[in-house]
Amino acid sequence: MRNLYAIYRKEMRHYFVSPVAYVCIGLFLLISAFFFNFFLSAVIQQSFQMEMQSMQFGMPPQFDVPGQVMRAFLGLLSTLILFITPFLTMGVFAEERKRGTMELLMTSPISEIQVVLGKFLASLSLFAVMLLPTAGYVVYMYLHSEPLPPWRLLLAGYAGILLLGGSLLALGTFISSLTENQLIAAVFTFVAFLFLWVLDLGHTAEGGLGSVLQYLSASRHYDDFARGIIDTSGLVYYFSFMVLFIFLTVRSIDSMRWRRA
Repeated sequence: MRNLYAIYRKEMRHYFVSPVAYVCIGLFLLISAFFFNFFLSAVIQQSFQMEMQSMQFGMPPQFDVPGQVMRAFLGLLSTLILFITPFLTMGVFAEERKRGTMELLMTSPISEIQVVLGKFLASLSLFAVMLLPTAGYVVYMYLHSEPLPPWRLLLAGYAGILLLGGSLLALGTFISSLTENQLIAAVFTFVAFLFLWVLDLGHTAEGGLGSVLQYLSASRHYDDFARGIIDTSGLVYYFSFMVLFIFLTVRSIDSMRWRRA
């Protein structure tokens, strides 16, 4: 456990010493704040128009402003992390290999699983730090809504974002362990993310193939969380995805140790 924490602390310190973390977090928060304000303004204006129309026809207005804004905002966050997370994982192992410091890790009394988990948990912690301010926008909107909307959508939505982000980080960490070029790692990670995202389009395929492709799609499971539904199949999918690629990363690092033996 001490070795795991040492790797975790080293990686967190490295993130905030380099400009990568500050650039990624700054861009993410800037873009998310702009679009949150845009969604909120657009939905409020739409609700006002619907309220005027309802008054004309003598019907009670029914429009869920927080729910509409939240669903649009969660969709935006899921799109943003497709572009941000490759930059968080591209140097996890690629930079170590390029600088030649992987040899030190391979000869240290730290196991491969401790190295991989320490690096993965550090990138996941950075991702959570990046998400935290965006939750403040939504909580502020919720607290100033009448009547107070249910918190299930907020909690389920951010749980889905963390699970989706953790899955993509695990995949990006694995790809980073395969090359010493950070740019190649970032590009291949983004392509892999995009492939997982568009698998949902395969639901139109005939027979069982459509169901299989739909289940393998990362966006399909995330949609349930964005609607406030925490489905067991989504939890199993994301946790299995993380475990699989953490295991593959451990095998990749282990093969490097054997090649140097």
